[in-house]
Amino acid sequence: MTVITIFGSTGDLMYNKLIPALNNLKKNGNLPDDARILAVGRRDWDTKRYMQSVESTISKDKYGAIATMIEYVKVVIDDADGYDTLRSVIESNGPDTEKIFYLALPPSLFPKVAGGLSRNGLIDKGDEKARIVFEKPFGENLETARSINRTLWDYFDEEQIYRIDHYLGKEMIQNILTLRFANRIFETDWHKDSIEKISIIVKEPGGIEGRGNYYDSIGALRDMVQSHLLQMLALVAMEAPKSYGADQIRKEKVSLLKKLFIEEGDVFNAQYEGYTEEDKVREDSRTETFVHLKVQIDDSRWRDVPFYLMTGKRLKEKSSQIVIDFKEGHAVKDLWPGEVLSRNQLVVKVAPDEGVNFRMNVKKAGLSSDIIPSRMDYSHGKDAFGNVPEAYEKLLLEIIEKNTILFTRWDEIETTWRFIDNVTQECLKKPYVYKDEEDLLKTLKERGVHYDS
Repeated sequence: MTVITIFGSTGDLMYNKLIPALNNLKKNGNLPDDARILAVGRRDWDTKRYMQSVESTISKDKYGAIATMIEYVKVVIDDADGYDTLRSVIESNGPDTEKIFYLALPPSLFPKVAGGLSRNGLIDKGDEKARIVFEKPFGENLETARSINRTLWDYFDEEQIYRIDHYLGKEMIQNILTLRFANRIFETDWHKDSIEKISIIVKEPGGIEGRGNYYDSIGALRDMVQSHLLQMLALVAMEAPKSYGADQIRKEKVSLLKKLFIEEGDVFNAQYEGYTEEDKVREDSRTETFVHLKVQIDDSRWRDVPFYLMTGKRLKEKSSQIVIDFKEGHAVKDLWPGEVLSRNQLVVKVAPDEGVNFRMNVKKAGLSSDIIPSRMDYSHGKDAFGNVPEAYEKLLLEIIEKNTILFTRWDEIETTWRFIDNVTQECLKKPYVYKDEEDLLKTLKERGVHYDS
């Protein structure tokens, strides 16, 4: 028996991501037949009323397969006796129950719920049949992250904690290590002698979309760079692990992250026009909605190769990709003197399209000897048959199966926050206010900042 208990069951994450993901797992035979899904909330509802809220929010094809597996349980997280009903429901399944507690809640509630679960005997420290899942952000800086983690370690062992960065569940993020180490052509040229620069870009066309209360205390640097972008950088730049196991991969990621540094003037932060007029945003807010970093790595493989990290809102399109630009070939100037040829470029497309394309030079078809750039394009979605799993579908399956590769360990969190705390010291005291992406592009070019659009 597997019991999946989800706190925050009336929130957007539950309706839009977790229920559809569990539904797909069930339809594809990846959810245990005897699994129970306990939707925990503070409202005075029963299961029938909860399912009415599900039905009014998402279509039946997104929840129908698990409808009979869902049970609503009211929990008052601040009340010492508020977990009694939940404990009775879980204990009714017997002592061999696999217990998963998913906290789809704000970080400020993590310690309260963690303590409530522990004090009520719902999860014991070191229990191999119990695990607890937390959503990012894991703090607002190094100090708060350490404080949260110390509290968690009071109640759980590190092996029981699953910290979710949903980007790690995306198909092409999982593919980075395969691309690097399962292809000799890239494995042997993945270093400073062959690569000129690497850009990691995450763009969003929308604004903060009603999340002013949260976003204004976090900003793009803490919301996106500390987690998503630095995780991508680590996978792109880390050394080959000794084995494809969670501990070895995490070890190499941490080793790489500890080598990151920035120089003075290599951070540009900006804020979209009208941000301070958003609901629950301070009138004098200096929170950045766009940030551009030039990051360097202090080791023999990557020394002097710039890694450009860029993320922002109110840009032209939704796009997430990693761009690897290679240096000019050794024989180009001798064989084609005076010719300006395109450099090789590898693009890993993470979202919304998933795939890889590689730019290379070829002779133009016909009688001439002209050289033109051409692209080899692999579309991950087109290559797949049937359902291409969403990030949360993959992550939930990994939790059920106790696989930890796609989850961040505490030393990763600690190292990234230490780096981000250093970066904040280099931010502009007053962020540049931009109208749109064209405005940003012009301003960055005037400042001599590299910009990959």
